[in-house]
Order: sequence, then structure tokens, then C-alpha cells
Amino acid sequence: MRRFVARATTLVVWVGAAAVFAENERSRLVAWVELGPDGQAIARAITSECHCPFIRLDHRSHQMSLRVGPETVPPRPTDLKPSEFPVTTCEYLIPPGTRTASVSDRDEDNGEAGDPRQDNGEHRRHRLPLPKPNPQRIVILGDTGCRLRIGDPWQSCYDREEWPLETIAETAARFEPDLVLHVGDYHYRENECPPDIGGCQGSPWGYGWDVWEADLFTPAKELLAAAPWIMVRGNHEECVRAGQGWYRFLDPLPYDSLRTCNDPDNYFNANYSDPYAVPIGDDTQLIPFDSSKVTMSPLDPSDPAFLKYQDELRQVEALAAANPNVLSIWANHHPLLAFSPVTGTTVTGGNPALLSVMFATYDTQYYPPGISLALHGHTHMLEILNFATYHPATFMVGNGGDNLAINLPDPFPSDAHPDADFGSAVDVEEIAYTSTFGFVVADREGDGEWTLRAYTRLGRLLTTCAFSAGQTSCSDTGFLH
Repeated sequence: MRRFVARATTLVVWVGAAAVFAENERSRLVAWVELGPDGQAIARAITSECHCPFIRLDHRSHQMSLRVGPETVPPRPTDLKPSEFPVTTCEYLIPPGTRTASVSDRDEDNGEAGDPRQDNGEHRRHRLPLPKPNPQRIVILGDTGCRLRIGDPWQSCYDREEWPLETIAETAARFEPDLVLHVGDYHYRENECPPDIGGCQGSPWGYGWDVWEADLFTPAKELLAAAPWIMVRGNHEECVRAGQGWYRFLDPLPYDSLRTCNDPDNYFNANYSDPYAVPIGDDTQLIPFDSSKVTMSPLDPSDPAFLKYQDELRQVEALAAANPNVLSIWANHHPLLAFSPVTGTTVTGGNPALLSVMFATYDTQYYPPGISLALHGHTHMLEILNFATYHPATFMVGNGGDNLAINLPDPFPSDAHPDADFGSAVDVEEIAYTSTFGFVVADREGDGEWTLRAYTRLGRLLTTCAFSAGQTSCSDTGFLH
């Protein structure tokens, strides 16, 4: 078992980190690695230049491919201003077995562009974290941006106590993860900070690059540099909101002009993405599921959204059946067999829209066969559930930085069912919960067995949960202090 180890920062060989901008008069550059279908490692880079930077793989340089160039998108019907993307997004598929990777603003094989002998030493190289064949440690977090939205409490984006994503990213990076899983909602600054609110004056807002930089790439830079990420899409990244940036920067699939969220005519097509599997060693696979556009009401079987989600559920079933001897982990943004708090002593269950499709497809089993663990965000708290009925253990990790939800009632009501609107077939055996900023670290223990530990933003342990064969048991349960 690896310990919590703090790593020193060096500026001797590598200047900056994988997600730190190289800032000089010529250019700025940010780069990271994410995993896509079948575990394909994808190097992404965002630059203020109009041409793509170079990626160096095992001592050979290649120019990265253009994903999408600079663009200012006119306001859509629901936008308050244009979405400005004055940056170039580039990518490169990293071959399996690659030992070292870095992104540079020049071709180091041929001395082209940005040669430090010609630019007074302003050249920067950014080392990239590469996937490991058998990841041992995964950091899980979600709902990380700073909330600026009319009708909601305004968050103090410049106060690390009020908006602690940078602290969480730094703390989580010190655990030296092999992989990071983000369960959705990266972007939150949708409206301009009012003049009478002191904690967010001057903050960027809207759906352009400046918000993505402020909400994700700058504060999370140490965690982006620590390990490859798996990106799950949240409701804040659906088309009418920050879907444009999702497709430009984070979506693991090739860029498609018909799935950009720029044109309302392509919203339906762009609001749904097919699930895929990411191998995590030989005994585990993660299956991201796009629930970004789900509503809060049950769906009619004739609704196109119902049919689309049902098709995607069948795809998940096929992905799990294709690897029946591995642990299949479901990851989507919205909680399903979990609870959200409301004022008083009552609670609400999982998302009614998706549960209605799951119930119609798999009855009270809900999940496709083969799913043993479910990971979510959306409700801004930590919640861990084990069930007396045969349903996958659930971890909801929505406490990554945005305004926290109120706590669930303590003691938790013993008669609560997360599927109360669909027959109450799911019985809770154990629940642990808290409305505290933090993240989860999952450590591999054996074939399909993991230990998941929940931490506060500063790394204080809240509870330790052993997971095996679809069941989890935690050292501390109930309300976690």
C-alpha cells in the first residue's frame, strides 16, 4: 500500500507542470492526458498560437493534430454574450508502451520554432503523465467549478476556503495517483458577478475559454499533471450550457462539427454520447455514461430521449458482457440509487428520468447486468451506500469545490428508498455521508477488490471502505464529522 507522500517541485529540468501555462510574450500552453474508449491515451494541448505544438514520445518529436482552432461563437438564443475561444486545441494519440511524453512549442528533432537559442530561453517543455498498465490508485472527484449563477448563492471564486478546488487538487496530487476520475460538472461561472457581491468581482463568466481556464485548467493544474484523467460529462456541460467547451477540450471522441453545441439544431445529437469502456488493469473496467441532459421527471417510452437512453443502456450491457470476468464500474454524473437532501428530515431519491428508463429496461434490477459499483456526482456532498438488496454499491463524490448541499438528516431515515417512485425495491443496508469538501482515493487490493478512502480537502481521513463483489463496508458510517 502506498502512503500519502508529498512530492517536491523541481524547476531544474522540467519548467512548470503538465497543466501549467508557459507564459511569455510569444505563447501560452497547457497540456494533459486523458483516456478514451478502450483506454486509448489522448494527449491534449491548448495554445494561444494558431499552430499546434510538438509532442515528444520516447525521444522523437511529432506535431500534434489540430482538434479545433480559435473561434468566437455568436450568442445562442439562451446566451448573454458570445462564447470566445481565442485558443487552438490540439491532440495526439499516444501509442501503448510509450515510456516518456512531453509537449513543447518547438520540434526538438529539427530545432524548428521556439528554439531557445533564438528566443532568449523562453522555450518550455511540459512533461505528460502516462497511463500505467495496471493502475493501483485512482483519485475520484466531481462538481469542481465556482458557482456564479443568478438565483443561486454566489461563490467567492478568489477565496480558497470558499472555493477550494486548488487546495483539493494539490492535496489529491500528493497521493500520487495513477489515474484521476472526474464525475462531471467542471464549469460553473455562467453569469456576471453582481456589483454588490465582493467575492467574485472581475471573474470571467459565460461559456468561453476564459471560464474554462479559471474553473478547471488553472486551479486543477497539479492534479492534471499528476496522472491521466477519465472525463465524465455533467449537466453543466450539456449543450445549452458549457457543451461547446466540453467538445473543444474534454470529450474523448474525435471533434465533429455536427456535435459542437454551437447550433441549437444539433443539440439533440450532441447531448447524448455512446458509452465506452476504459480498462483499468486486467480485472477492472470503467464505463462512463453520459447523463448530461436528463430531466427531473420520468420519461415516456415514446420520448426520443427515452429511446436514446435505452439504447445506451443496452450498450453498457454489451460492454459488461464482453468482459464477464472483470469488475465493471458504472460512472455517470447524476445519482441513481442514492439520495439528495431537502429542507427538513426528508430526502429524495435518484434521478427520475434515467431511473424510469432503467426500470422499464431491467425492472427493479435497474442497472444493466454485470455492473458491481456505481460512481456519481451532481449532489454536492459525499455519500456512500451499500444495499441489502442485490444492487451495486454506490459512491457519490460531488463535493469537489462548488457550493455544498445541506446535509442529509441525522439520523438517516431507516425507511428511505432511493427508488421510492418505482416500487421501493432497493433497501439500504449502510450509508455514510457528509456535506464537506473533499475527494475519494481508491486503492487496488486484489482482483476486483478495492479500498476506497474519503478525505477532506486537506487530506483528513473521513472513512475507509472495503469493496468486493458488489458490496462495500465502511469503517465509519452515518453522518461523518
